[in-house]
Amino acid sequence: MKAVKIKKNGGPEVLDLEEISLKKPTKGEVLIEHTAIGLNYIDTYHRSGLYPLTMPSGLGMEASGIIKEIGQDVLDYSVGDRVAYAAVPLGAYATHRIFKTNNLIKVPKEVDLSLAAAIMTKGLTTFYLLHKTYPVSGNETILFHAAAGGVGQVFCQWAKSLGCKVIGTVGSDEKINTAKNNGCYEVINYKKENFAKKVMEITNGSGVPVVYDGVGKSTFEGSLECLKIRGVMVSFGNASGALDPINVPKMLQPKGLFFVRPSMGQYLSTNEEKNEASNTLFEKITSGKVKIEIFKKYKLDDVKQAHIDLENRKILGPAIITP
Repeated sequence: MKAVKIKKNGGPEVLDLEEISLKKPTKGEVLIEHTAIGLNYIDTYHRSGLYPLTMPSGLGMEASGIIKEIGQDVLDYSVGDRVAYAAVPLGAYATHRIFKTNNLIKVPKEVDLSLAAAIMTKGLTTFYLLHKTYPVSGNETILFHAAAGGVGQVFCQWAKSLGCKVIGTVGSDEKINTAKNNGCYEVINYKKENFAKKVMEITNGSGVPVVYDGVGKSTFEGSLECLKIRGVMVSFGNASGALDPINVPKMLQPKGLFFVRPSMGQYLSTNEEKNEASNTLFEKITSGKVKIEIFKKYKLDDVKQAHIDLENRKILGPAIITP
């Protein structure tokens, strides 16, 4: 059994793959043999220290696999069950793991386990963004940043299936077709064009009711410019760096804007919420409304390269690590 550990914050070089031994699962726990591990940009935040951790720490929030042992009082799961998760505590970068059942999700046989690992965080994030943080209605035109990325591939298709017109931004011309294939009806290369000005042109000067922004610092002020009166700014990531302090009277008050910083734990804190989100996600996949292709697979031994590729924007869709 092996797991990736970090003992200090830093670059990909701090990722250490170590031999581990695991105790037997106890009350409410199971032993999972991982089939695949999800690779997410938030993993780099934990590694670098942008999101502080207590050291030493594991890494990774999502994975899928097969239950090999169960602990006491585990009634809803059995040995051989296909499961996935997207939850803390961190530690998914491992071949095996002891995990509490209250954060597990059963994976239908129609859904490939590698796909489940690749999509859990991205899919559950998309669910709460579109259905809970700002519940969209059909025919709305909305703005989503990083439309060619991992979350973007899921989000844009999902939003389109709800009747939305998605304006997507990307950071290079080579990503434009990817974003269009993901469901965007307009795509803007924000490295070449002023995306705020372009959004206002596309919407005939009216702006959009909501911006979903996982990029952060570099897109924040332009995103506010795109919003209608009483629009909602949903900031759910910091790929370009953490936001500067927000000057509320200057930035939000003139148009009566709303600012929200959501995270998965706020929306999937109960079994009912978790089941609603995962069932909706799996329905989108099995119905073909959201079609996902795994962009790249890395071996656990190659986790450092995986993080290098993440930070250099070389991963243009969901990616996984295989034990």
